[in-house]
Amino acid sequence: MAQTTTAPLRTTLRDAAHPITGSADDYDLLLELIGDAQVVLLGEASHGTHEFYHERARITRRLIEEEGFTAVAVEADWPDAYRVNRWVRGRSDDRDAFEALGDFERFPRWMWRNRDVLQFVDWLHRHNAEQPEDRRAGFYGLDLYSLFASMQEVIRFLEKVDPEAAARARYRYSCFDAFGEDTQAYGYAAEFGVTRSCEDQAVQQLLEVQRDRAALAERDGRVPEDELFYTEQNARLVRNAEEYYRTMFRGRVDSWNLRDRHMSETLEALIGHLARGGRRARVVVWEHNSHIGDALATEMGQLGEWNIGQLTRQRLGDQSMLIGFTTYSGTVTAASDWDAPAERKRVRPALPESFEALFHTVGIPDFLLPLRGDARLAEALEKPRLERAIGVIYRPESERVSHYFEARIPQQFDAVIHLDDTSAVEPLDWTAGWGEGEPPETFPTGL
Repeated sequence: MAQTTTAPLRTTLRDAAHPITGSADDYDLLLELIGDAQVVLLGEASHGTHEFYHERARITRRLIEEEGFTAVAVEADWPDAYRVNRWVRGRSDDRDAFEALGDFERFPRWMWRNRDVLQFVDWLHRHNAEQPEDRRAGFYGLDLYSLFASMQEVIRFLEKVDPEAAARARYRYSCFDAFGEDTQAYGYAAEFGVTRSCEDQAVQQLLEVQRDRAALAERDGRVPEDELFYTEQNARLVRNAEEYYRTMFRGRVDSWNLRDRHMSETLEALIGHLARGGRRARVVVWEHNSHIGDALATEMGQLGEWNIGQLTRQRLGDQSMLIGFTTYSGTVTAASDWDAPAERKRVRPALPESFEALFHTVGIPDFLLPLRGDARLAEALEKPRLERAIGVIYRPESERVSHYFEARIPQQFDAVIHLDDTSAVEPLDWTAGWGEGEPPETFPTGL
């Protein structure tokens, strides 16, 4: 499928590209394109690239400061991110950003326990400190891997407000006790009939939390609305995660769709929660390109997968903005296998027939490419090309099979940010495979 880059195509891209130079006005055009959109989804082509995190933070800071965005929702577990949310909004006893990120213990820790996230969270805390409480931007997780942590959070909350309800929750959730915290063992045993499913118990507990929410809110006037919402979302997560871990053994498409449906539903619930009292909720989403780019424009979509970008675009139309990130070469923080240590790996130059290689030929190191509404650019890029996706695992020895898929990028994203040569994100928890020598003197805060 080798494709050559013609001079007219390079010229078209060069004319449309807006250089990113590190200046304050780099994203003026992007904010103009975003306009009054309610949800802005910012992607990444890997989970371990410093520049992706750094530029997303720059864009997000402007959206919060200048456009009044009310929340950042990320590809992270709900309870882990909610600890950060409490801290950035001045509602926790954590001493600093490093401590507030302390619940991110599950692999891959570097995805949220890294220097760039630390600095952004610290900025958000300081920014919020200067705002009225009802104007403070929050930090939330959309993912569903926290089955056992979310069960514990439901029980913890109910123990404070309704001990009898807590006892009922403990009894229902004890269905999972035989598996310790091995979610995959539970999913396998339940899916293949080795043990009974805990689906009914998870559903019953969610329904009880939803039914009693109003009564709990009125109990002595002591239960904050945020904590009720947090608990209900944890109960919903338990129900969805229980189904997800059973679905894992049916095939990739089913489990992928369930996960992204959960993230989409959580985003929708978050918007509704933040809009109480009449304020319009506007949310920035940080997730991988494979989640935020419209799946209908990719070969995964042709196989039946959907994602949060597609579902958000279908629900909100032009009130959503999907922004992808690409890179040509550099280094990345990734593992060689699941649950393996973080390593700093060399990213091979992109394959010649890819969008990344095409953007490399433009001759501008870093640039923004606005795609929405540009018919000439859409026509120039209409042919499907390969697009690279590096997750938490990077295997350069099987680059084509492991990390590339076909996409139609003008339909996949509303804009693309290309950063030609990029570097590995720096974990807060150093491993022997990540770098040589001693951590810098400012480690781990970097502030």
